[in-house]
Amino acid sequence: MASNKVLMVAEKPSIALSIANVLSRGQMSTRKASTDVHEFEGTFRGYHVQFKVTSVIGHVFSLDFPETYQNWTVTDPLDLFQAPVRKAEANPKAHIRRHLSQEARGFGNLVLWLDCDREGENICFEVIDCIGHTNETKRKVYRARFSSVTEKDILKAMDNLVEPNKDEALAVDARQEIDLKVGVAFTRFQTSFFQGKYGNLDARVISYGPCQTPTLGFCVQRYLQINTFKPEKFWSVRPYILQSGYELQLDWERNKLFDVDVAVMFQKLVMDDGIAEVTEISEKQESKGRPSGLNTVNLLKVASSALGFGPQMAMQVAERLYTQGFISYPRTESTAYPSSFDFKGTLGAQVNNPVWGSYVQRLLSDGYQKPRSGTDAGDHPPVTPLRSATEDMLGNDAWRLYEYVCKHFIGTVSPDCKYVRTKVEFSIGGEIFHCVGQRVLVKGFTSIMPWLAVNEKNLPQFTKGEKIEVARVDLHEEMTSPPEYLSESELISLMEKNGIGTDASISVHINNICERNYVQVQAGRKLVPTALGITLIRGYQCIDPDLCLPDIRSFIEQQITLVAKGQADHFRVVQHVLQQFRQKYSYFVKQIENMDALFEAQFSPLADSGRVLSKCGKCLRYMKHISTQPSRLYCNTCEEVYYLPQKGTIKLYKELTCPLDNFELLICSMPGPDGKSFSLCPYCYNSPPFEGINTLFGAAKSGSSGKLGKGAGMPCFLCPHPTCRHSLITQGVCACPECTGTLVLDPVSAPKWRLCCNMCNFLVLLPQGAHQISTTPDRCPECDSTIIEVDFNKKTTPLEDGATLYSGCILCDELLHSLVEMKYGKSFFRGSRGRGRGSRRGRGRGRGTGKMVDPKMSFRDF
Repeated sequence: MASNKVLMVAEKPSIALSIANVLSRGQMSTRKASTDVHEFEGTFRGYHVQFKVTSVIGHVFSLDFPETYQNWTVTDPLDLFQAPVRKAEANPKAHIRRHLSQEARGFGNLVLWLDCDREGENICFEVIDCIGHTNETKRKVYRARFSSVTEKDILKAMDNLVEPNKDEALAVDARQEIDLKVGVAFTRFQTSFFQGKYGNLDARVISYGPCQTPTLGFCVQRYLQINTFKPEKFWSVRPYILQSGYELQLDWERNKLFDVDVAVMFQKLVMDDGIAEVTEISEKQESKGRPSGLNTVNLLKVASSALGFGPQMAMQVAERLYTQGFISYPRTESTAYPSSFDFKGTLGAQVNNPVWGSYVQRLLSDGYQKPRSGTDAGDHPPVTPLRSATEDMLGNDAWRLYEYVCKHFIGTVSPDCKYVRTKVEFSIGGEIFHCVGQRVLVKGFTSIMPWLAVNEKNLPQFTKGEKIEVARVDLHEEMTSPPEYLSESELISLMEKNGIGTDASISVHINNICERNYVQVQAGRKLVPTALGITLIRGYQCIDPDLCLPDIRSFIEQQITLVAKGQADHFRVVQHVLQQFRQKYSYFVKQIENMDALFEAQFSPLADSGRVLSKCGKCLRYMKHISTQPSRLYCNTCEEVYYLPQKGTIKLYKELTCPLDNFELLICSMPGPDGKSFSLCPYCYNSPPFEGINTLFGAAKSGSSGKLGKGAGMPCFLCPHPTCRHSLITQGVCACPECTGTLVLDPVSAPKWRLCCNMCNFLVLLPQGAHQISTTPDRCPECDSTIIEVDFNKKTTPLEDGATLYSGCILCDELLHSLVEMKYGKSFFRGSRGRGRGSRRGRGRGRGTGKMVDPKMSFRDF
């Protein structure tokens, strides 16, 4: 063996802890790092070794375009289909790449404990890339395959280590590249085209996705069926008889008629006869089969229809139950149990449960049934409970999902439900009628799953040839009704049937169309499409129906499956699919007027939207503020759009103007008592006039292709203008102790004066109740911070002899230092870490008296 040191990497910290606990028998040491590291000694493949167990936090990398393709205005979306892509850290602040590289030093063996699906396989190779395991390093890489974090499964996985599957990892790479390039190209074009013309779209981005859009298509298709539905009247003949003291309604064999005259004729025929003769009595024993094993799709459907959980929430709860060791891995397509599955042991773990323990005990005593044969997708066993729990242990939501998983599993090994179905047929005036009764013989699995129970209906005794007087004959009138809006459960079934998404991604696609304001979830978890969602799908149908139909995505999934099985080349599949979509994109752009005509009929032009707010610096006419997403200003004269911060309240700032372009300044106030306020020039915000402004307020996290280029910009507190009284140079006071930003004076915070960081949510509360606090041109000689001037209230001034004016450095001046307080605010735009005013400065001295040494406040050690 190359080394007596073994590094193990799990997908989540909680799973790493479980693995370490089992393998070390609880005898381990733990230290803090980017993710916790557990160390212990043990035996590995016959050798005494030192183990180290740590984890990632999901995907280490995300796929994105290089910086040169990030600018929406410069890059033609068509170029994105052939653009290069790069992998960047998905969560740069977690420093997972550096963490893995450091922990792997000196370790010759790597064991990967990632989730056993395609995504997990892809993360395996991300970890390998971070650590640098190659043939040259002589390190050996192993893959652990497991379905739960129980001791039995972990030890079994350790005894049966395999190699990671490169083909499955490449299949994920293929899907990521296709979805990125297709989605971003269409999204950028649609968003830029329509948001530049219409003001009440109420969507920050008009996105397209190869899975997301067909998912929306199902919802809109049902909406159109409802809207085009024409109700019709129909009639049915309903005779009633009295038998053994019971009034019984008989069902007509013809069911219903749509011609009232014919229906009245049959009613008269039955009434004239008035005698119901029993012509046939049939009795048949039937069986309602127990369920197959529970897979992800069925779990999501039940969670939505019965528990009221959205798919996204259901998966989050299921993941938490899995990482806590209560259920097996919740992402599986299989409904068949493997032949080696330990049913007795799994049932035995539930014997002492206070809710269903006695039922399980009887099941074990009387003998449990072999589950029905299901589908074996070759991934994981069905979702099953691993250990017993109570509602107090789990909390309400987790308990309800856990309860269903347990009862479903117990139901799969319970007897079938058996019942007798009795049908009695009658003849009245030559017309055939019947009634049906059901009597349960063996409840079977419905004892533990009562919501699936057979509805019992007892019939009176009849004999063949018996004649009974008809009590009355009603002619029942009804209207045909349209289908209901799609429920989440129905949508999940349609997605599974048509190959849209995977068990891991179905919940994400449904969540996306809700977040994009394409559909709204209403009572009963029904999905009602919005005007925007309907108009988009109708537009695709006008131009190229393939863009919103499931067929093309289903084909892509089939190709990706071939890559996963090693039967197709990753590069060729990606290029083939992208070439198809590139042609579709070109045609879509040429035909966009067809979709635009639908938008024009549904939404208001920018010129008719919004309210008058501020003057344009170019034409000196008033611009309108459109507050619906994305928030923006529109100049009707210049026909220009200026995007604004996407959260917070926008107001005019005292009719002050920017010295660079003469646009009137605005104030953006973030929500909440600790929300920061800042000024901005609409023109500078959208087109920063200075080079080197790398950090924009409201920008998405670094490396994310999702950043919109809409709503991200340069407010005054990032502007390096040397003389403007609103810029970073004049309003900045000192470096932020929490990041590389600068603490800037909040211009409208009076009387609760404060400094806000221009990068993070750090706040410094200044002396409260002062008449005025302002920055001065002077600098602190010790720390180079800006000297501030405070005009205290006469009644509350801390100065001797009732003086009110005072100047000093908030870091170095003893008096000011004692009057300020550090606090975290609630900024909703925590952008990338940018540059502050030089380096993080230490303390300085103002014109006040003496110095104060306070390491918690001085910022000296930051």
